[in-house]
Amino acid sequence: MNSTTPAPTRSARRRFGARAAAVVFAAAALVVAAPLAAQAHVTATPDSANAGGYGTLTFAFSHGCDGSPTKSLAITIPEGLDSVTPTVAAGWDIAVERDGENGPVSLVTYTAQQPVADGLRAALVLGVKYSESAAGETLAFPVDQVCEVGNTNWAEIADAGVDPHSLDAPAPTVTVGEAASDEHGSDHSDTEHASDAEAAGDSSDVSALPLLLGGAGLVLGAGALVVALLAFRRARS
Repeated sequence: MNSTTPAPTRSARRRFGARAAAVVFAAAALVVAAPLAAQAHVTATPDSANAGGYGTLTFAFSHGCDGSPTKSLAITIPEGLDSVTPTVAAGWDIAVERDGENGPVSLVTYTAQQPVADGLRAALVLGVKYSESAAGETLAFPVDQVCEVGNTNWAEIADAGVDPHSLDAPAPTVTVGEAASDEHGSDHSDTEHASDAEAAGDSSDVSALPLLLGGAGLVLGAGALVVALLAFRRARS
């Protein structure tokens, strides 16, 4: 005696459609949320440099303090730099502190003339020269982000082998390599042009790891949807 499998009811088809949609939305959420998590830190780019060389460092953020608008960024300058020159930014006032009357720059504070709302991106640039003696070192630039309500002190240093993005408030860092053969005697005035380009459109503060995780989530979600569709077709046959 032959038996037949009853066709799925309308409510069953609706439940299946809801589950399939949930799988797709969950995968899409992972893709979107992972890069946003990487942007939830104050970052410095580039994150590598050459000893004895000139360059620009762009400190960027796209968030406030638990939603509160940002009023200022105070950037602590580590040893390992021969010079630091803050770049003028429209809408920001700049204060520079030194170790002693004519000593090296120890703190640069950018204060917004109008607080920066949560969800808007701002980028502030320092022109720097790296010391020859800094070769092989990783320089940390603790940043105190002061908001209308509260503050976040981005000062945590990751131990060896630990992903800085796993920390709650990692300090921006720059790894200094050996001096480049063409650094000496070169004209460093082109760093001014580089700082303009970085401040205008730098988006390299998104880590590659969250992007890879997001892509993996999308692939897994698509695979789950295919499996569910095949199961649904078998149920109807």
